[in-house]
Amino acid sequence: MAKIIAVCRSEKKGTRKEAVAEGRLKENYGLSGDAHADLNTHRQVSLLAVESINKMRSLGLDIGPGDFAENLTTEGIELILLSLGTRLKVGEAAILEVSQIGKKCHSGCAIFRQVGKCVMPKEGVFARVIREGVVKPGDEVKVLEAEW
Repeated sequence: MAKIIAVCRSEKKGTRKEAVAEGRLKENYGLSGDAHADLNTHRQVSLLAVESINKMRSLGLDIGPGDFAENLTTEGIELILLSLGTRLKVGEAAILEVSQIGKKCHSGCAIFRQVGKCVMPKEGVFARVIREGVVKPGDEVKVLEAEW
């Protein structure tokens, strides 16, 4: 079963995100209280697999959930293999739609400066919130079948 390991947010852009006990994903907005949440953008929520974080840990970094500025840290789902438009049910009610895979790493990335590489540009996934809901660590993440 794929699941959420951590829900993370920050009040300011450019800082690591702090883990919280739970968060509300707001429809067409993002994670309530997070600096990156915004109306009508395609990058409302960011996801990164703990398996990707572990790759960086193997290089000797002391890092964990939120250090890559991701909102949701997952386990047991290969996020980078998802197609654009894939819908994910997170927890009891929230539905996300994958809108971007990877991103350009900004020059100020502390992790890239430390070790010369970062997983977020290739393995980070972004999504829009299609249906709101509360999410918390331990919640199941399910890939929904296309409705065609």
